[in-house]
Amino acid sequence: MDRNKVIEILEEMAVLLELKSANPFRVRAFQNAARSIESVNENLEVLAESDTLTKIPGVGKGISELIKELYKKGYSKDHDELRKSFPEGFLEILHIPGVGPKRAKTLYEKLDVKNIAELQYACKENRLLALEGFGEKSQQKILQGIEHYQKTKGFFLVSQASHEALELVAFLKKHKEVKAIAIAGSLRRHKEIVHDIDILAAAAKHAAVHKQFASFPNVERIVAQGETKSSVILKSGLPVDLRTVSSVEYPYALQHFTGSKEHNVALRTLAKQRGLKMNEYGLFKGSKLVPCRSEAAIYEKLGMAYIEPELRENMGEIEAAKKEKMPILLKIKDIKGIFHAHSTYSDGSASLETMVQTAQDLGHAYIGISDHSQSAHYANGLSAKRIESQHQEIDRLQKKFKKIKIFKGIESDILEDGSLDYPDKILKTFDFIIASVHSRFGMNRGQMTKRLIRAAQNPYTTMIGHISGRLLLGRAGYDLDYEEIFDECEKNRCVIELNANPHRLDLDWRLLKSLGERKLLTSINPDAHDPEGLGDICFGVGIARKGWLDKKHVLNTRSASEIESFFRGVRSRT
Repeated sequence: MDRNKVIEILEEMAVLLELKSANPFRVRAFQNAARSIESVNENLEVLAESDTLTKIPGVGKGISELIKELYKKGYSKDHDELRKSFPEGFLEILHIPGVGPKRAKTLYEKLDVKNIAELQYACKENRLLALEGFGEKSQQKILQGIEHYQKTKGFFLVSQASHEALELVAFLKKHKEVKAIAIAGSLRRHKEIVHDIDILAAAAKHAAVHKQFASFPNVERIVAQGETKSSVILKSGLPVDLRTVSSVEYPYALQHFTGSKEHNVALRTLAKQRGLKMNEYGLFKGSKLVPCRSEAAIYEKLGMAYIEPELRENMGEIEAAKKEKMPILLKIKDIKGIFHAHSTYSDGSASLETMVQTAQDLGHAYIGISDHSQSAHYANGLSAKRIESQHQEIDRLQKKFKKIKIFKGIESDILEDGSLDYPDKILKTFDFIIASVHSRFGMNRGQMTKRLIRAAQNPYTTMIGHISGRLLLGRAGYDLDYEEIFDECEKNRCVIELNANPHRLDLDWRLLKSLGERKLLTSINPDAHDPEGLGDICFGVGIARKGWLDKKHVLNTRSASEIESFFRGVRSRT
């Protein structure tokens, strides 16, 4: 049991109680407790053990007892009983966009819809049209949501998979038989969502390493345990495969199990043309092993430059490597500062000072504060008066923090007609403006494209934020004409954000190569709502690498003085 699981259970309790038509105050109590726990920095398990959970705002005696039970037993009787009062599969319906607790309850009571399959069938039979509060558009939206959910079911965010994989690798590294170890598969290639974790280890005695693997504390279930391959399911639901090979086989196996399948098929074809045979056990000339002590040596034997793991998707990387025209990919150390940080002025959980201090501690030369604008009522968006207060506080903090430059920004809503959220007299008080869509997601391709183009044409717009609006594993992006938007951004020196929040990772890496071929810049922004979120920049760097980007295409690889000069140049459009 950990903090995130506790929050998840409290949030689910609120939903289950709402479905049961429980007292609204009780529903809100669980919602408030979940939000409060998310924002406190103290160790929740320690508070549970010392019976001091009620010191957290919003956590009363009843919820405190439930949390203590979760830590003591790993489950809550009340939570389990509530779950059992609904048909198996029913709660999964709540993952579909457009189906909240009230609608789910209506579907259950009026149409006896108990799972996603029944909901999909009901939509296709147009049965939702007879229900109050539903219409043709909402039915179509639900169908689209089901399709997206089914496509992404069984996937995990790269952030979760990375965290768990690194813990597991550290655990296995301690074993004396492990001579080398690495993360492989789609996680090593930095796909934005992954099915599972692949780990490869070189070992002299395989059985001992597989026994160690099976004893990892976060293992929920052992699926298979063999001589060279074992599979487990972690408590989070993530499947993990461990393969062990000899030290001689290790470079070949690492290349093979990193993938992708398409990349490997293309390499094997190329090897065959050169009279070689290639598989996970080695590179062979006839029956003789061609010695390679690293992946780089394998690519060299195939007559090409080394291909970084992130690029191995058979999307032009082999042709580029054969011509020795591989990009020098962006590195995390190239990032000099960050933009798109929220504070308690809007929907962040930490003060301005805490966010600045954390950014400075992380070694950044600058931070760009960008709380939400006034139309974002749900996120406590800033009025003109509160902007003035924030700017005054930033000025005070700048005197205190000498080693980091604090830029004054805003994440302005792009309104339905493409305009920004404030008049020019307010917009000109900011150093930079991130323009983002936060409403009216259902516009068609032409309308949404026109909306974003108008925002890019605004002389006060510095960047377009999370351009597609997607939420990984939750919501597909808008239908957009990216080439048209890129053209307009290029004309207007408008930066396109690469949102590094692991729930977004937007712009999609498949579009980044096209962006890099233009005179267009991206800025890798964490969209951080707490100090920990500032560290998400690493996931954005992984996506930038996957999109073939080098440092010259990324705005925030520049120094603070270069950024100031860039902002002045953009503002000269006014």
